Amino acid sequence: MEHRWPIAISAGLLAALWCGIADVFSLVTWVGFLGCSTFFAQKETGAKGLLMTWMTNLSGVFWAWLIITGGSQFDSAFVGYALTGLVTMGMCLQASYRGLAFIPGTFIGCCATFALGPNILALTSALMLGGLLGLSMSQFTGYLIRLESVLMTALQTNTLPKTDLQEGALQKKA
Repeated sequence: MEHRWPIAISAGLLAALWCGIADVFSLVTWVGFLGCSTFFAQKETGAKGLLMTWMTNLSGVFWAWLIITGGSQFDSAFVGYALTGLVTMGMCLQASYRGLAFIPGTFIGCCATFALGPNILALTSALMLGGLLGLSMSQFTGYLIRLESVLMTALQTNTLPKTDLQEGALQKKA
């Protein structure tokens, strides 16, 4: 795998940061990692990837809410089974819309809802921040890869490239 170190550094630092933020704000850490994983699992990158992550995860929360609410209206387990089947069909069919095309993201949001229970605000906050975590990891990794390239070139040529900041600092000293 190319660029293993920048990926590892970015993922490690930002995962630790997320754990601290989640702890301070009483967010569910593992749900944030589900949002982050969704970002990396779907094919879009950047803002489009973040939007796809949010739309599919949050649609899954909606579908789970529909199953939970609808199933609680009836005493028959059979109705719950049938509703689960119909909703699962809907989750797959919604993928014909481009912004909802990543079906696993929908299932991740749905499963997280069943696992976490009725606290929808805690769930959606952590999922959405987890998507931002994925975007941040991606961008920070890109920065580290560019930095690695500049440093490798400098080491090979025995020169460090001048930056605008360095040039400005040199001019002020003169």
